[in-house]
Amino acid sequence: MPVRVPNDLPARSELAEENIFVMPDDRAAHQDIRPLRIAVVNLMPTKMVTETQLLRLLGNTSLQVNISFVRMDSHESKNTPIEHLEAFYEPLGRVLDERFDGLVITGAPVETIPFEEVDYWPEFSALMEWSRKNVWSTLHICWGAQAGLYYHYGIKKYPLREKMFGLFHHRALDLKDPLLRGFDEVFLAPHSRYTEVRREDIETERALKLLSTSEEAGVYISASLDGREVYVTGHPEYDRLTLKAEYDRDVAKGLPIKVPANYFPGGDPRLPPLMTWRSHAHLLYANWLNYYVYQATPYDLERLPSTDTPFSG
Repeated sequence: MPVRVPNDLPARSELAEENIFVMPDDRAAHQDIRPLRIAVVNLMPTKMVTETQLLRLLGNTSLQVNISFVRMDSHESKNTPIEHLEAFYEPLGRVLDERFDGLVITGAPVETIPFEEVDYWPEFSALMEWSRKNVWSTLHICWGAQAGLYYHYGIKKYPLREKMFGLFHHRALDLKDPLLRGFDEVFLAPHSRYTEVRREDIETERALKLLSTSEEAGVYISASLDGREVYVTGHPEYDRLTLKAEYDRDVAKGLPIKVPANYFPGGDPRLPPLMTWRSHAHLLYANWLNYYVYQATPYDLERLPSTDTPFSG
């Protein structure tokens, strides 16, 4: 089944070329099923690239998914044309009276700034509070994960001595958890960040479970016991050349940046990188959509319960 997107969204043509099943609005309107409603709060600076990356993963399941892109009212994007935002994004204020099966909150290039000093933190806090009663399950990515853990549990982020940058090996800690079904015991995933959350802080919080860690990159996946919140500190959605683009950008700016770990063959940035994390990225999103959203969300979204309802995945 497809992911449903607006007919003229630029990502649609690229996904179609990859044989990702995307459905135009007019065809979807004739299907007699209740599709999942997924909101995506896209905080990344390269929004159009991130759209394609996320839709590639959200569209690779047997479920029909209707996507609503959401942006912050209180933040002006400098890297995405305003015409694109006005055509394909809803300001957050317009969706706060709606309900969704799932919510994806991306990373953002503000991780070295204290949370309360981020210009849209009051609006982000409103998003967090709204999600508790109006969304069944929320997938937080990178800074979105750190911010969600801080807002809901007071878990702090800590600065790293240098950027966590590249591909790192991770261990699946509970292969019986629905989110990790089908995972290898050890797998690769990308990271690109200057801060971290710490394992002991996750393990101290009784409402959270730790699902995957890395000896090098630390905490990777954690979730609330009820399945309503998932936190992923890396970027599984990254495509083949995303880390290369970040590396080339920083080199061009003269910034101190190491070659991304375990990414270029032989560590040589002149060689094209291999895609070694795609299967686990697809599996993570498919498991989230299936077990944490589709199998648990009420058919009638007006009956969404509070966040203390047990998870039965």
